[in-house]
Amino acid sequence: MSQDHAHLRGFDIVELRRYSIAPGQADRFGAWFDAYFPEAFEQLGALVVGQFVERREPDRFFWLRGYRRMDDRPVVNSAFYYGPVWREHRGKIRSILLDSRNALLMQAVPGHPVPVLPAVDPLGDAGAARGTLVVQLLPVVPDREDEAVAALAGVAAGYPREALLDAGLLRTLDEPNNYPQLPLRTDVPWVAWIGLVRDDDALRGLEAAMDAAEQALQAGGWLRGPAERIVAAPTPRSRLRWPGADAAR
Repeated sequence: MSQDHAHLRGFDIVELRRYSIAPGQADRFGAWFDAYFPEAFEQLGALVVGQFVERREPDRFFWLRGYRRMDDRPVVNSAFYYGPVWREHRGKIRSILLDSRNALLMQAVPGHPVPVLPAVDPLGDAGAARGTLVVQLLPVVPDREDEAVAALAGVAAGYPREALLDAGLLRTLDEPNNYPQLPLRTDVPWVAWIGLVRDDDALRGLEAAMDAAEQALQAGGWLRGPAERIVAAPTPRSRLRWPGADAAR
């Protein structure tokens, strides 16, 4: 991974997009996504930070799309969804994409960015997509977002560190949807912690700590409902992945 990707920084506005895929077709969707879309978005000024097939709901596909500025979002998406790449492949994508409306527009909390790893070299990085992504999504009480962010940062700092990498702390943006062709969830606000674990032993330890943290946050009055959790495996070309050669998928 010797390529220079230092220019790919500052994509702190992040869409968390969770798709429902036709039964048994999520790996096919992931292969198409890997083949056609990451570089297309990058050329237009957005970034596919990572893409995943969920482990516990295997007909769900999850990905993160980053922007540097809110004003970039309608420009990039108009260019993409009215452009040649999407026009060529949208038929087969739509044939197995059942629902794409489960999306949150979020912003990285200062000091807690989502890391941008080098792109996977399809020849030199065979098997590089290792580890498991874990997203802890918490529905917070309106007007208590700042407190909830601080509380989540505090409890996440106590998560077991062995075979765990922090991969971002996010909060929903209080902004109108400036590209309404792509719907966003309206049940806001949310805060999200993202982590990567090396193996299933680390995942079990992390989830036990997350369960306790959610109970504490609920008892503290910061949450307005049950948490959501995403546990997902990176596709072969996902930038966001466990970065060690000894990692187990």
